[in-house]
Amino acid sequence: MLWLLVHDDIPLLGGGGVAREVQRLYFRWYGVLTQGTFPADDRLWQYPPGAGPVLLSPALLPTLTYFEAFVALTLAADVLILLALTRAGSRLGRSLRGAVYWTAGLPLLLQVPLARYDVQVTAFAVISLLTLSRSPRACGAFAALGALVKVWPALVLLGMPRGRTTRSAWTSATVTATAALALLAVTFSNPFSFLRQQGGRGVQIESFGGTALSLATRAGWEGRVRYQYGAMEFVGPYVSAVAALSLALTAVAFGLLLLWRVRARHWTEATPFDAALTAVLLFTVTSRVISPQYMVWLLGLAAVCLTSRYTSQRPVAWLLLAAAAVSSVDYPVMYAEVIQCTWTGVTVMVVRNGLLAAAAILSFVRLWRSARPAVVPFPTASLVRPLPERELSAP
Repeated sequence: MLWLLVHDDIPLLGGGGVAREVQRLYFRWYGVLTQGTFPADDRLWQYPPGAGPVLLSPALLPTLTYFEAFVALTLAADVLILLALTRAGSRLGRSLRGAVYWTAGLPLLLQVPLARYDVQVTAFAVISLLTLSRSPRACGAFAALGALVKVWPALVLLGMPRGRTTRSAWTSATVTATAALALLAVTFSNPFSFLRQQGGRGVQIESFGGTALSLATRAGWEGRVRYQYGAMEFVGPYVSAVAALSLALTAVAFGLLLLWRVRARHWTEATPFDAALTAVLLFTVTSRVISPQYMVWLLGLAAVCLTSRYTSQRPVAWLLLAAAAVSSVDYPVMYAEVIQCTWTGVTVMVVRNGLLAAAAILSFVRLWRSARPAVVPFPTASLVRPLPERELSAP
């Protein structure tokens, strides 16, 4: 992965576009953040205030350039995830498959994970889930810190066992988030400026809605692709309707997850892990935006599931590996084809999103079934063995 990042300027690897986000965009934000304010007037800034400390963290390594320090810290987060998965998998009754899965799965995304801060966010979510059995409060705190960087880690709390565990984790998350937000609000100006930019997001070309619009382009639709809000998005007729449909489907996904939680009757040690993966998968496939680095989240959560022998998500994990491999074909290898909506680019997106759709549906179905207790048939008269006469006559 490091070799690929060093040779990022090769056309097949994106022509320098992958590393450029750190070298230019993140570094520009770093300069603004060092002045004690968030980039409120930058339309590309769409991240919660917790992203600020992450983007400032390369200052901890002053002997390196910003880019070098950022990559070094990303690698450190990668190692931290691997160590956490290895430790969890080494316990009695657990499995090291999660550590192997993470080690083999992340390189499928080529150099992209090293030039984004999604590995750091995934570390918060992974550690949150793996600390649940020992400390629900620590679980909630790590989830809250992750959610302040990118919102999705809050979803890992959805599958907490009912009762004291849920109360402890959710209370800890609330207290941690409130305290951290207060600290960020005191330290930086405009901590909530990202909300204005999020409202203007359209339909990214790699999302499910984007794939539908790509197919429509091949059929004569008059829309086009334009760079805005930090992504390649569609503009033109019906784009707003597609975006609204995506939001509606996200609401439906949230409703399904709430229904599962209300009706679930059977919890295992793997249920919180499985529910976290299902929740993030459903929110990903219904989102208006599916960036390639989102696969880092899914691979990390799938790895956590595989540390437990009771997980219901093994087939889902395999589908996500395939989706990760196709994602690297989408970006950076054939991104120009995807942007131009050629048949090759459209086919790549149909395959990748088809794999994600299959994974999301299978994940929810298996989660639903695993949370329902097994039905033990009532013994019929023909199956009841009569007691011997001497046992019947015994006092």
